[in-house]
Amino acid sequence: MLPLWSPSEAPGRDRAAEKVPARAGRPNAGHLDRVPRVAVVGGGIAGVAAAVGLAERGVQVTLLERGDDLGGRVTGWAGAHADGSPATMTRGFHAFFRQYYNLRALLRRVDPDLRMLRPIADYPLRHKNGTAESFLGLPLRPPWNVASFVLRSESFTMRDLTRMRLPAASRLFDVAVPGVYEALDDVDADTFLRDMAFPEAARHLAFEVFSRSFFARPDALSAAELATMFHIYFLGSSEGLLFDVPADPYPTSLWGPFRRHLTSLGVEVRTGVAVESVCPGLERRHRLEASTDVADEFDAVVLACDTAGLREVVDRSAGLGSADWRAGVARVRTAPPFLVSRFWLDRPANPDRAAFLGTSGYRHLDNISVLDSFETESAAWRERTGGSVVELHAYALDPEPDLDSVVAALLDEARSVYPELRGAKALRVEHVLREDCPLFAPGSFATRPTVATPDPTVVLAGDLVRVDLPVALMERAATTGFLAANHLLDGWGVQGHDLWTVPNRGRSRVLRRGARQPSAPRSRLA
Repeated sequence: MLPLWSPSEAPGRDRAAEKVPARAGRPNAGHLDRVPRVAVVGGGIAGVAAAVGLAERGVQVTLLERGDDLGGRVTGWAGAHADGSPATMTRGFHAFFRQYYNLRALLRRVDPDLRMLRPIADYPLRHKNGTAESFLGLPLRPPWNVASFVLRSESFTMRDLTRMRLPAASRLFDVAVPGVYEALDDVDADTFLRDMAFPEAARHLAFEVFSRSFFARPDALSAAELATMFHIYFLGSSEGLLFDVPADPYPTSLWGPFRRHLTSLGVEVRTGVAVESVCPGLERRHRLEASTDVADEFDAVVLACDTAGLREVVDRSAGLGSADWRAGVARVRTAPPFLVSRFWLDRPANPDRAAFLGTSGYRHLDNISVLDSFETESAAWRERTGGSVVELHAYALDPEPDLDSVVAALLDEARSVYPELRGAKALRVEHVLREDCPLFAPGSFATRPTVATPDPTVVLAGDLVRVDLPVALMERAATTGFLAANHLLDGWGVQGHDLWTVPNRGRSRVLRRGARQPSAPRSRLA
């Protein structure tokens, strides 16, 4: 039997990180009369985390993914140039922040030293009006990181600070989950920032860039989600705002190793299987209806689908859950469409260009990535051709966008930012236009589905799932995956997996006290 996985007691450099201990139990499922059999539906980060968490405790797991490979929204797929050299495409860059403790614990299963990741020196931001910001060299510990940022900022000055409505702004310094949602979820992020008189230039440059990382405009995003995000990455953590990225394309660095690791744990990995519904079984509690035959029956099911996939499976599973729960799942919505366009160019971007540049103030352009500055496959293209691999992102597009017009606008805007690209010829182009990310709209937190469901043998996982911890994006996916495994393991009396988060409170006692004054409405649980 495999030993218990035990992450380090110091998951990062921040000594204030908080441990979320699992309930005690038996070391594995070997004491049970019959080994539990679990179906995990969805092979993204959440599904892989759930499968790993269960299999490490001796549970028999079948992982079913509708795509051709693992990865979900962090997947990639192979292509080839005319000379036969690889041309891998993905859905865009993902930042592996150093406060993603549970995601990194998952990655360490296949790479204990995280050699797959490469640090990014900076993530500069640039507004169309020419103002720019950088996070390079900031102190790591809050609130000194914020103070240093303000002192050197082009878009946020000390004069702006004196004009802000500090009682409203102080809410950012006293964030705790879920209390911040009880206080701010009914307000949109744009209104929240305007109410505190946050300077317009800084609002557009910094907060808009971060809010759009949720693929939503600030006026369509919950203010609580924005405050939580600011806490995770800036005010609540000493890990810093810079991040790492895989040095190789995702299929090579992540999903190939994870497929092998899952197989070594005894997990049956089946791709190209679209699960349609969960039905009662004959010998075990559940059986699955799917696009291809799934002969086994299962004692439990983990639904780690994307937003639309979860709605569809639940809608087709007539006997699953309660009426209220099913209505809550039906209310989950997707964010607006987004576009990722990758260009293999015949000439390079300037060598001093940042690997990633966040942009604001443009009609479509939200990010420019120069992949050959950090990714081995793209760097090989640069060495072989003298060119560059450049990726452009457009988030929160209008419904049913016209691909040709958006791409043309993206290129024009990118060339205005990086003029050296004006004469470049694209030798290969790939586009990814999707609408499958969750929307965290104002007022949606209270009815968002949680890991637990009315059926103790059916659990949910994914970044769309509500979890009352300060996590977001890929870290929310990994965290809910482990929590889904823990929920099932606890039902069988088996030890779960300890988790970690950034502190679930403001870091400064003085600032927290200021936020709790009567003039500053506060989170009830902060």
